[in-house]
Parts: sequence; C-alpha cells; structure tokens
Amino acid sequence: MRRQWLAVLVALIWSRRFTHLRGTNSFAPIKTLPTSVTTQRLKTGAGFLRLVANADHAQGEPDLSVNVNGLHMPNPFVIGSGPPGTNYTVMKRAFDEGWGAVIAKTVSLDAAKVINVTPRYARLRAGANGSAKGQIIGWENIELISDRPLETMLKEFKQLKEEYPDRILIASIMEEYDKAAWEELIDRVEQTGIDAIEINFSCPHGMPERKMGAAVGQDCALLEEVCGWINAKATVPVWAKMTPNITDITQPARVALSSGCEGVSAINTIMSVMGINLKTLRPEPCVEGYSTPGGYSSKAVHPIALGKVMAIAKMMKSEFNDEQYSLSGIGGVETGSDAAEFILLGANTVQVCTGVMMHGYGLVKKLCDELKDFMRMHNFSSIEDFRGASLEYFTTHMDLVRRQQEAIQQRKAIKKGLQSDKDWTGDGFVKESESMVSN
Repeated sequence: MRRQWLAVLVALIWSRRFTHLRGTNSFAPIKTLPTSVTTQRLKTGAGFLRLVANADHAQGEPDLSVNVNGLHMPNPFVIGSGPPGTNYTVMKRAFDEGWGAVIAKTVSLDAAKVINVTPRYARLRAGANGSAKGQIIGWENIELISDRPLETMLKEFKQLKEEYPDRILIASIMEEYDKAAWEELIDRVEQTGIDAIEINFSCPHGMPERKMGAAVGQDCALLEEVCGWINAKATVPVWAKMTPNITDITQPARVALSSGCEGVSAINTIMSVMGINLKTLRPEPCVEGYSTPGGYSSKAVHPIALGKVMAIAKMMKSEFNDEQYSLSGIGGVETGSDAAEFILLGANTVQVCTGVMMHGYGLVKKLCDELKDFMRMHNFSSIEDFRGASLEYFTTHMDLVRRQQEAIQQRKAIKKGLQSDKDWTGDGFVKESESMVSN
C-alpha cells in the first residue's frame, strides 16, 4: 500500500512539471529560452517560443508572462510608441511601474525636419459637441515623430538597457524612401542594445510627401521593397505597424510578414477631423485659427481596432505559422477587459498609448489585476490558454444564414414530435409525449 501511495505521489509531482499545450490534449515539458536566443534574430520557429504555462499557476495566481519572438515579458502590456515613450525619464517610469515592454517614440535620422505645433491634441467627450463635461471617448493628435536629436535618443536607449537589461525596449523607426537611410538608422539603433524594432508604416499625418509612415503602409509594392531593405539589415525581431486607413488591412500585413517581419502591430490612429468649434467656426485643435486632419485614438476606436486585428489574426492563422509570427493589438485599451478582447482575437501583446496619457503609468497595475480577474473567471492559467479562442466564432454572413436556417429547422423538428410509432422509446417516453403536446 505504501509503495502504491508513493507511486501516486511521484506521478502527481511529475505531472506538475508539465502543462497542456493550447488546443491539444497532449503534454509537453516547459521550455525556456537560452540567453543567446534573445539577442539574435531567428528566421525559424525554433527561436519563437509561444508561452507554455507552468501548471503550478493553475493552483495559484494566473501567469501573465509572455514570450514573443524570443522576447520574455512579465505581462502583455506594452507602452505604445508616442508621448509615453518620448525620453529616458518617462520610459524609466514605465519600467518601474511594471509595464511588460516599452516602445519608444518613433525616431528618424534627421530630427531637425520634425517641427511640432501647440496645441496638438483635441478630445471628444460623450455629449454635445463642445461639451466640457462627460467621459472622454475620443482623442485626436496632430503630433509628429520625435523632435529630439537621434544621438540623444540613442544615448537614452543605451542607458535604459544598461539599467534594465532584463526588460524589453523596442525602438520605433521611420525613414524616407532611401535604402541607405534605413540601413543606417537600423544599424545605429541596434548598437544601443534594443531588443526589437517596430517600423512605423502607419503615421496618418505629417511628412507623407517624404514617403514616410502611412504613405508606405498604404502602398503594398512600396511596402514590400522597404521591408526587404529592413529585414536584410536587421538582426533583431521586426514588427510592422499597420495603418487602419486602408480598405483591407490584411494586404499590407501579409506583405510585411512575407517580406521577413516577425510580427505586425495594429492599429495606428485613424485619420480624422475631431470637430468644429461652433462658436468660432474653427476646427480643433486650433493653431492660429487653422488645423489639419490628425490621428484618432482612445475608446471610440476600440471596436474598429478589434475588427482589424481579427482580420489580420484570421489571415495569419490560415496563411502563416502563428507559432513563429506575432500580433500586437492596439486601440482604445483602458481596462483589462479591453485587453482580453484583443488577446481572444489572437493578439500576443496589447499596446497602450492614449490610455497612459489619460490615466498615467500606474494604469498597468489596474490592467494586470483586471486581466487576472478575467482569467480566474474562466480558469485560465496563462495568456496562451485563451489567445485566439474567439476567432473560430467569426464567419461569413452567408454562413450565418445557413446556420440560422438549420437551427430553425431543428427547432421545428423537435416541436413536431415523433414521426412514427416505431420511434417511441422507454427511457424517453415522457419527453416524447410532451414533444407532441400542443401549446
């Protein structure tokens, strides 16, 4: 008897060293990334491990950590490129508060060409146009990429990596249609020790005449060529940030992945005009009486972002090995529930930019707590337990019609009851009788 109990105990202990792989009934040992892998760019699935949750977490706290393109993050929450990653001080604050990763504000070779104006933000509140009250649901910016000298930003990247060697710092870069310029910029940012690069193919305003930002992301031929330059040069993982200002976002996403990018981020801001001041008749934000269309973000764009991410995720699942490639969801994230939706649609990570501008860097604690609450509700122990779980429930309108017609026919068949005396059974006699009672 003692020997039997010992065998059971050993089996239980051993089983806790293994975990279920999402979507299968098989077990696999926990895998860890070699230290060298995180500093190399790998083109095969071997270097891009999906998170395999430790079964120990099923008995305790949900595990929010993720492994994306060989990069380990303590949670999936990433500071999106913009004002929250504009200098050393704020990026350090983000790491200290516990954000999973930081994407710095977009840099280019010549910051002297970047000239911002003020005011450059406008907000939309729930209520009448121009209302000073009500919840902020929309945020527009006409802000450009970083106006700080590249040398300054590079120095701060290096300092951050020296102080936080185990945290993930991602450089966001954007350049003109010039192969040499792209190669130089990539080389210089990589020398600082950054962990990955996000390519800004999506800024909707400012400098489109220089073939920068969305001007590239909206032109698949141009995008393919530039991605070729970038991926031939880069030695760290590359994410392509997608513009929503396009008819079919899966087309540039497909081109970016096919051209060597390890991941895509979606969405950047939506081109917009925030509104008109009905007293002055001038558009907002108003600079010396004038304005220009800008990028729209915050809560109001969340449903649009979900739709774009869903489309990209379905494309990636059907055409690419989603073990190797990654997807970062962006758009209107202010709660753990917002983040859970992106992950349920296939996102590996979730970026937050405007939410930090509205609520501060401490928002990450709320996001983590609320995401854990969601995971406890469904007994999920890891992010991979539910990543992409809702994708299968999206289909075509024609398929919805077919499914509903079949369901109606089944309900009608149940109401009709038995078709023949031979169908009566002893076990189901009462229910069979009730099925033929007229209401």
